[in-house]
Parts: sequence; C-alpha cells; structure tokens
Amino acid sequence: MNHASALGKTLLLGSLLAAALQGCQSNTNNGAAQPDLLQANLDTTVRPGDDFFTYANGAWLKQHPIPASESSWGIGKEVQNEIYARLRAINEEAAVAHAAAGTNQQKIGDFWAAGMDSVSIDKQGIAPLKPELDRVAAMRTAQDVQAEIARLKVLGVNALFGSYVGQDAKNSDKMALQLWQGGLGLPNRDYYFNKDARTSNIRKEYVKHVANMLALAGQTPAEAAANSARVMQLETTLAKSSRKLEDLRDPYANYHKMSVAELGKLTPGLDWHAWLGQMELAKADTAIVGQPEFYQTAGQLLKTASVDDWKAYLQWHLVNTFASELSKPLDNEHFHFYGTILQGQKEQRARWKRVLDNEEDAMGEMLGQLFVKEYFKPATKERYEKMVQNVMASFEEHIQQLDWMSDSTKQKALVKLHKITPKVGYPNKWRDYSTLTIGRDSYAQNVMRANQWAYRYNISKLGKPVDRTEWDMTPQTYNAYYNPSNNEIVLPAAIFAIPGLRDEDADDAIVYGYGGASTIGHELTHGFDDEGSQFDEKGNLRNWWTKQDRKQFQQRVNQIVRQFNSYKVLDSLHINGKATAGENIADLGGIVIALDAFKKTDQYKKGEKIGGLTPTQRYFLGYALGWQNHQRDEVLAQRVLTDVHSPANLRVNGPFADVPEFYKTFDVQPTAKLYRPDSARVTIW
Repeated sequence: MNHASALGKTLLLGSLLAAALQGCQSNTNNGAAQPDLLQANLDTTVRPGDDFFTYANGAWLKQHPIPASESSWGIGKEVQNEIYARLRAINEEAAVAHAAAGTNQQKIGDFWAAGMDSVSIDKQGIAPLKPELDRVAAMRTAQDVQAEIARLKVLGVNALFGSYVGQDAKNSDKMALQLWQGGLGLPNRDYYFNKDARTSNIRKEYVKHVANMLALAGQTPAEAAANSARVMQLETTLAKSSRKLEDLRDPYANYHKMSVAELGKLTPGLDWHAWLGQMELAKADTAIVGQPEFYQTAGQLLKTASVDDWKAYLQWHLVNTFASELSKPLDNEHFHFYGTILQGQKEQRARWKRVLDNEEDAMGEMLGQLFVKEYFKPATKERYEKMVQNVMASFEEHIQQLDWMSDSTKQKALVKLHKITPKVGYPNKWRDYSTLTIGRDSYAQNVMRANQWAYRYNISKLGKPVDRTEWDMTPQTYNAYYNPSNNEIVLPAAIFAIPGLRDEDADDAIVYGYGGASTIGHELTHGFDDEGSQFDEKGNLRNWWTKQDRKQFQQRVNQIVRQFNSYKVLDSLHINGKATAGENIADLGGIVIALDAFKKTDQYKKGEKIGGLTPTQRYFLGYALGWQNHQRDEVLAQRVLTDVHSPANLRVNGPFADVPEFYKTFDVQPTAKLYRPDSARVTIW
C-alpha cells in the first residue's frame, strides 16, 4: 500500500490490449495453430528450481531488449504501445474535428494539438512560467514566501510539503486534510546521505542539473550556481527530518491528528489559518500530520532561511515541475538528469507518447469512457467478477484453517474479508470535467490548468460525505490497488490484459496465475498484510487482533523480512525487507490463495496438458508471465531505494521458494538454488 493508493503491479500506463485483441486477433495464422504462449517464453537452459523467473520468461526477455528510449521493458510496455496507437488515433481525430467548445472531444483535441506543436513551444521558451517566476522574484518577507508556496501548490508544484484531502484513517467516513513530508527534488531522503559511489555521483549531477536549469530559465551562470547550492542545502535540511521509506509504512506512527491551533504550536510563528486560506482550505479546522518532526523543521526554515534561499528553491521547483512542457533545451536538460542519470534511458521517448502520458494524468477518465465501450466486453467483466468471488472463497477457507490464529480473531478476519468491496473493470460513475478549461494557447498552461482542476477537485471533498464509488485509477491503467480506508480492491480493465492472447482463448491456469494470484489474491491479501491488517472491516485504523495473534503474525512477517533482506540485487544493494514486506506478503498470499481457487476449476480436475505443460505448471508460469520485465541498473538502483515493491524477478523467485506446491510441481530438489528447507519457508495465509 501507499498513500496514493497505487498498489499491485508497478507498470505505469494502461494496457487494454488483451481486451482490444478480443475483437481483432486470434490464436491462428492462416489456419495454422500458434505456439503456446507460455511454452514459447521458456528458457529451458535454466532449471526451474534455480531461477524460475528466467526459466519462465528468459526466451521472451532475450527477444525483447530494452529500447534506448526506455528504462525498462516488459509485458506492460508491450501492451502500452498498442494503447498508445489507439489513443493517438483518438487524439488526432479530435484535433481536426472542430468540436464545440467545452466538449470532451474539444478538450482532447486541443490538449493534443498544443502538446504536439513543438515549434510554438520552443518559441515560447520560458514565457509560460514568466508570471510565476516574477512573483517568486518579487518576494520580500517570510509571509510572501508562505503565500507563494500556497499559490504554487494550487498549480501542482509540491514545494516544501505534501498536502491533500483523504479519508481519516481512524474515521473512514470523514474526509480530512492530510499533511505529509515532501519538498525534495531527488527521489527520497536517502539520496542526500547514502555514501555509495552511485548515489554520491547522483548528488553531484543533481547540483549541476539544478544550476543548468536555472540558467536556462534566465539566470546568469554565476547566479544559477549559487542558487543551486542554496537549493541543495535547503533540501538536505528537509531530508534530515524526512522519514525513511520503511518508516512511512507504520500507519499509527504516521498519524497525528491536530487542530489548526495545535499546528501553530508545532511550528511557532506560522499563521496556519492564513496559510490554509491561501491554499483554498480555509474551512479546515484539523489536519492529520504524518511526520511532525518534518513540519517542525519546515517551520524553522521558513523563519531562518533567507528569502533569497526560498527564491532559489521555489524557482527551481517551479521550473522542474513544468520542464517537460517547455522548450527543447529545458526539456532535454530535465531528461538528461531524471531520465539518463537516474534511470539510464539513452534517449527521449517520442513526444507523442509523452503528450499522451500527460493527457492521461490530466483527464484519464475522459479517455477511459471511450475505451471501455469498445474494448472490455461484458463477458470479460463477468469472468473476472466470478474469479474474484472464487479467490475470496479460497481466502475464507485459508483463514478458517490457520493453525496460528485464534477463533475470535478468525471471526473478525472473516467479517473484514466479507466486507471487502471488489471493483472490476471501470467505475459506474465517471468524473465530470466540465469545469476544466483546455485550449491551444500553451501546452504548459494546459498542464497547469489541469493541475489546478485536480487540486480543487481533491480539496472540494473536505467536509463532504466520502464517495466510496470513486476510483483512483483509470480503466486503461495496468495496475490495481487495495484501499484500506474503503476496504476495497480496485481492478482496472487493463490489468487482466495478456498481449497476443484473446481473453476467451486464455485457459484458466494462465488467468488464475496472471490475474487471480498476482492481482486479485494479491490485492485481497493487502487487507491483511503488516499494514492493511491494522484496519478493520469499516476501513478504520483499529486493532481487532488478540495480543497473542498479533505476536504470531509479526513473527511470520519478520521471517519474510529476513528472507528478502538476504537478496542482493545490484552492487552492494540489498532488498529492504521491511519496506517491501507488505508487497512480499501480498505476493505470497495471492499465489497460495489463487492456487487453491484454481484447483476447483474443471481444467485442474481434468489434468490435461496444454503445450506440454500440466495445469499446475501453467498456473505458476501464468503468474511469472505477469512479472515479465527487465530494467536498467540505474532504475533498479532507484527502485531499491524508493519502491515498496521488490524487483520483478524476486516477485517470482522470492515467494515461490516458500510455496510447497512449487517444489512438487517442478521437482525442486535440495541442490536447487531457490530451495529453502521446510523450517525456513514462510507461511502466513
């Protein structure tokens, strides 16, 4: 889980290809049967018990090297290309349609046209930001600094701290103002302090990059260098008071409800009433502060750092936020650091793809409405809704059979399971974008307006009843999540897509591994992982365990933490077992729960081979198919420090090493590299 409610597979953009393929592809070519998908991906030079991830996906990975414009490549990216093509056709049609002002088609067409007009963008240079840069330059007092931070927040510049309106973790029927640590230009606090050569070099490159960007924004080289040093010093101070990745996963430790008056005591001298009013949050009377020590430091900096320091910091964060929508020199320099230095990309992705990414962020549900009408058939939706029921029934049986949990806690766990709301495919109610203004005047201004719309859409929820029908992902997103406050699993249409295979041609073994284990079972288990298990059936942060049961559970969590801590992924970098515990628990839980659900299907009972593979072999291979992905060392290093998910290969090899059925199905012997003795295997759900 994370605070953006973005769980599950970490591939970023949508994939409706399989759903789309239902109408345009089949498994035959001029009457000749195509090779079995799973069989074709195998690398049989690798023993399943030594490295199942490579055994399952090796042939595919060899045939699909990472393109120069990408930091990683995998099944989701293959599908994404098809989605891009369809989105492009929709946008190009809208751009020449001359649709009526205010219609969805007008907004789609104008966003696309402005984004693709690189000639105008280059002519405009820094001009779209000039009014905001001038406002920053005109600051004279600490009060001016606060006012400008508030203004920039509305524009989507998250300087100094993070704020949003979300459900109160201890009262899920209430929407509350949430205040979180933030304000850093590097991915997280560890980048400011880790002493390994890779991270030390990133810090040096970051200081150069900030100076280069400020120079491109109009400062002299000397001014830009001096201001870059100011930025680095201020951000380092903020980073010192920022919590580590693993520490952000404790919901109790990151919950501090305060009145506005108490906020003032936390940060003496700051007028929070005025500041919240400037952020259009005047009606907020309380806030839930995640990390009070961070806000103490932020408050001190607002009083002690010079106005010139804040000018440099806010100019940098403003330019950095919108660099990709500005002229080529700014866009290229931004890519050099965040794309090449941080993630290892060799070249920029095509402009049209990047415009579509921004459009997805700006008005994704507008596009989603067009997709689901055409590419997610009712029969497909029905199949996965039924699979959700089957996997939930399997989870119920697993809970009932636990030997480490008492009956009283089991009953509460079952109540919570039965209260989980599954959302499959797409929302029943779509967002209304009627108040969003999009034109062809400026690409950067369109993104600013979209940010303003999104900000106001979010803060408008304060004081209103919780809308439990809302989705935090679009249907075309290759991802899924569990929301603890709503006690729901959200499964966008795209997450069930398998490229090159129509849904009706995918056997149950594949889809129970690919969709049932890595998505449905995974998200269900998030409700009972080390973090989700602290929320009750109503979505409230409340202990429903006996003390002894919680102790037994924590012992098992500690086992999986130790297991993943032992995995070295790059140079001296090891997996952070504590930070990734929730995802590792959910991976393991999803696999064993969905496997038992699959065992009740006709395919499993018949036991017939497909492509020379037994049903259970196909189940495990279907799960591994979902993590068919490889990445550059640079992005792998970044994700180890910033991501609560383990790398793709360990999301297969790690949990499989704990599953007895895996050993039986692939005859894994003690000499195999993945082999773990019975006493070392983790069993939770």
